[in-house]
Formats: sequence, C-alpha cells, structure tokens
Amino acid sequence: MNDFPAVWTPRALAVLRIVTAYLFITHGTAKLFGIPHVAMFDGTPVFSLIGIAGVLELVGGAFLLVGLFTRPVAFILSGEMAVAYFVGHAPRGSVLVPMLNEGELAVVYCFVFLFMAAAGAGDWSVDALRSRDPGMTRPERARGPGLAD
Repeated sequence: MNDFPAVWTPRALAVLRIVTAYLFITHGTAKLFGIPHVAMFDGTPVFSLIGIAGVLELVGGAFLLVGLFTRPVAFILSGEMAVAYFVGHAPRGSVLVPMLNEGELAVVYCFVFLFMAAAGAGDWSVDALRSRDPGMTRPERARGPGLAD
C-alpha cells in the first residue's frame, strides 16, 4: 500500500496529459480545418494570431498526446494560453473574474500546462520510454535519481 502514490500518480498525470491534449487538438482543428465547426473561426487565415494559435494547438497538442518533449511543449502552450487570456479575454472586462469574460478555459489550460511543464509527462509517454532506466523500480523512479529513502 505504501507504493500506491508512486504507482498511480504518474498514471493519473498521463491520463490528465492525454485528455487535455486531445481537447486542445480539437481547438486547433476547429481553427485550421473547421472540424468541429465553430462559426467564429470560419475563414481564419493561418498567418493571423488565431491561425498561429491553431497551429500551436494542433502541433503542441499532438506532441503532448504522445508525451514527446512534454516539458518544453507544455511551457510554450502555457504561455500561449496566458496570451490568449490577456489578449482575447481580459479586455472584455473583469480581468480578475474569468467567468465574466469567458476566459475560464484559457486560465485552466494555462495552469494545467504549467503543471505539466514542471511535472513532466507521467507514464504512458514517449518521454517516459526515452528516460527509463531498466534497473530502477517504479518507486525509485518516482523518487528520482540519487535520492535515498
């Protein structure tokens, strides 16, 4: 029972990463390809602020979905969402109350991505496969290299 957090925390982080990435990809596909259709994105030029955001959401979301370069990609996407909030939502008023300027999702994405930038990809990721030391047990990996009990 002592190993429960060491075993399940990386798995829960992976599920958070995968679900968040999938949802984020749909924002990119809506902006770039119209799938799913969102009327306000009709005719969005790729070389516009919204078009560039769509590229970041599609490509960055794909990287996060598979868990490749998770920390730097999540950091960039966190910054994208901070810009989205302060450029797209905050000017609508109530900068400290995102519910009133429809910016709640941008704030949540920003901080989930910031968490991923600090915490990494979790299990079930290309990053985990690339860094795995076959001689370490899961609890040793969870504690990190060189840390004693």
